[in-house]
Amino acid sequence: MKFFHESHGCSLAVDIVARELGIPLEIVWVDMQRKLLPDGTDLHTVNPKGQVPSLQLPDGQFLSEGLAIMQYLVDQRPDSDLAATARGAEKYRVLEWMSFIGSDLHKGGFMPLFKKTTPPDYRPIALQHIAGRLQWLDRHLSDREYLVGDRFTIADAHCYAIVIWTKRHAIDVSPWPKLAAYMARLAARPSVRAAVEAQLVQEALEAKARPAVPAAEETQHVEERRDTAARVL
Repeated sequence: MKFFHESHGCSLAVDIVARELGIPLEIVWVDMQRKLLPDGTDLHTVNPKGQVPSLQLPDGQFLSEGLAIMQYLVDQRPDSDLAATARGAEKYRVLEWMSFIGSDLHKGGFMPLFKKTTPPDYRPIALQHIAGRLQWLDRHLSDREYLVGDRFTIADAHCYAIVIWTKRHAIDVSPWPKLAAYMARLAARPSVRAAVEAQLVQEALEAKARPAVPAAEETQHVEERRDTAARVL
């Protein structure tokens, strides 16, 4: 199955889940700025919404939205540990977390930091929102290793893919030690290591293809993001 992926996007969660389940996917890296596939095809021919992740199913149809894709993959391995948490009461807790991560943390939290159209004055507001959600996650993880029950679920894959953006935006997670420990545990999983490594390789290839940014200018941008985060958090 073809998996349409972005080098630093939330689609990382789908790759992690596929690797957890041992389901091989043919990764197609998408240029999200230009909405183009590697062969120059318009992304909208795959997903009319112009977004990733998308998955081409064996019958040729395309499935979009991370939650739907991850659940589809889990359903292909009904005897897996991930499938065990997709049944009974835990299923609804997983869905609850998926909704929170996708709306409050992703769209309502980090997304404004990525958008060039976000007014500069709104960045501190977004950072405060993120900080509140990360603090709540830290409290939830104070007496458990995973978000739901005692095992890794698709909610953990989703959470990792979003919270890892703290590094991209120079947000220090040390004020939330339980969350930091949780992220370290997830990062040690073979599925996460492999998915992140694939992403890093693609990011390096994309960086080579982009016009060079003066080192001083890039350093200034990083320091500005870090200073803003420090003032707010």
